[in-house]
Amino acid sequence: MPRSWRPAKYRKRDQGVSTNGVRADGLLDPLDRLLAAGFAVVPAAAPRDGSCSCDRLGCPTPAAHPLSRAWQVEASTDATQLARWRIRHPAANYVTPTGRTHSVLDVPVHVGVDALRRILVTGTAPGPVAEVDGRYLFFTTPRVNPETDDVDEDEWWSSSLDCRPETLQDHPGLRWHDRGSYVFVPPSVAMSGRTARWVYWPADGTPLPDAVLVLEVLADVLAEFSAA
Repeated sequence: MPRSWRPAKYRKRDQGVSTNGVRADGLLDPLDRLLAAGFAVVPAAAPRDGSCSCDRLGCPTPAAHPLSRAWQVEASTDATQLARWRIRHPAANYVTPTGRTHSVLDVPVHVGVDALRRILVTGTAPGPVAEVDGRYLFFTTPRVNPETDDVDEDEWWSSSLDCRPETLQDHPGLRWHDRGSYVFVPPSVAMSGRTARWVYWPADGTPLPDAVLVLEVLADVLAEFSAA
């Protein structure tokens, strides 16, 4: 399970963040806090001059994919590795693979705003919540035992909401990022020009919430918006 959280406010990455991840105001930037919480990250493509930084001719998913095809293996929680990536890819975005230490439930921003308010009103402690390119990302527990390296297929259950990078367009409403998927994390920048940000960060020691409990709230809010 990821380690304790520490609440903080973040700025865009070009506002005083050095290559070691320490900002001009002395706070850790979003990536270092993710690593400190036990979440792995890996560099991803970013916008560059109106196209994708990967330089692939006709990139089908500009600024929306990891730099390496081996992203699941290369993702790391090592601060030294992150420092090397920052030097080698100074303008890169970053993603966090899902399915081992965490899952992510992903909804349109208007649904996410209402859902987060409802969760807080009930007194339930959410996990980290990010706003990424018009979507709200709710970090929850994964659907597998994170301590098991060789996951027993009988211990993992699939969902019709399961989302993979190549199926994003098939899930315009509620998406569930678990095994085989990833999400962009602050302060990544989308092709739209939007900079990802944290809209909620839990207090120290707050565990990630059960995914099904968060799912129930998101599904209710999404259904209400759909009906309206």
